[in-house]
Amino acid sequence: MDDLTRLKAEAAAFRGLVQHLQKRTDVQNIDIMNTAGFCRNCLAKWYRAAAEHYGAPMTYEQAQEAVYGMPIADWKAKHQKPATPDQEQKFEAGKSGHAKITVVE
Repeated sequence: MDDLTRLKAEAAAFRGLVQHLQKRTDVQNIDIMNTAGFCRNCLAKWYRAAAEHYGAPMTYEQAQEAVYGMPIADWKAKHQKPATPDQEQKFEAGKSGHAKITVVE
């Protein structure tokens, strides 16, 4: 695969993931984090880091809005539920496997 096609495919995969996460508002970030080691906020941090790396500064809030499809405060009010003690315990226990925010070229 040539570089341009790879770039287009990777961008399309990112957009597909974002679109899927926007539709699955029933899935809480803490559950994604506890299962996969990343969540919507991590994705927003990767997006922001990549944008800044390529000379397009953006705030974390702008990146979150791109990932969530709305301002984060609106998403939290509509969809976020309080974490259970079990969810919080799993989150703390799994911290070593949580995503590191870096730009991968």
